[in-house]
Amino acid sequence: MNKAKVILIPINIAEDGYDALPAYVSAHINACEVFFVENIRTARRAFKQVDKQFDIDAKEWHEMEKKEDALISVFTKALQEGKTIGIASESGCPGIADPGQVLVSVAQKHNIAVKPLVGPSSILLTLMASGFDGQSFAFHGYLPIQEPERAKQIKLLEARSIKEHATQLFIETPYRNNQLFQSLLKHLHDSTAICIGYHITSKEEWIKTKTVMDWKKSTLEIPKQPTLFAIGKL
Repeated sequence: MNKAKVILIPINIAEDGYDALPAYVSAHINACEVFFVENIRTARRAFKQVDKQFDIDAKEWHEMEKKEDALISVFTKALQEGKTIGIASESGCPGIADPGQVLVSVAQKHNIAVKPLVGPSSILLTLMASGFDGQSFAFHGYLPIQEPERAKQIKLLEARSIKEHATQLFIETPYRNNQLFQSLLKHLHDSTAICIGYHITSKEEWIKTKTVMDWKKSTLEIPKQPTLFAIGKL
């Protein structure tokens, strides 16, 4: 089993964001014999963009979407056979707010080499551009949809940001971006700053940080594109 290797493969975040992937991804995807991916169609299309000569049919494919736990036995068998295994999520980096963590934990328990490849993470890219504290931060995924619970969570995150001097990051389903933005303006203090980063790595990428007071003076309408929100202090 020690001959096995697990490679964590980044996939572009935006449709036109292939230039955000390092060139060495091509060599690694070709070296993999088995793939565990969030969506097979997306992964195959992405790998073909990375390398036009990539041989899709020569590889073994397994889809992780919503059934990662059910693939543990298949994954373990591939480890036992000494295979080089690639793991990829829908976009960005597997295991970072995306599937992949369950299978990686299996590899670690079996003392298998796990190699993460450098690639775009909207969480880290937004944090880098925000002007917020990058020494201490937390990502919370999706906030509650219903307003009473959402308001409570927003206030808790603001309090944590102040007490711990820690940047708080979260996301929303694209068609609800503006509802979340308005909730932030309503429930955060005017002195708290909000960073909004949308369509990261695309030609339309836009990352801006302002205080709540200044955002209230704007007429921002966030496009229905994948967006990162962060709160902190400038």
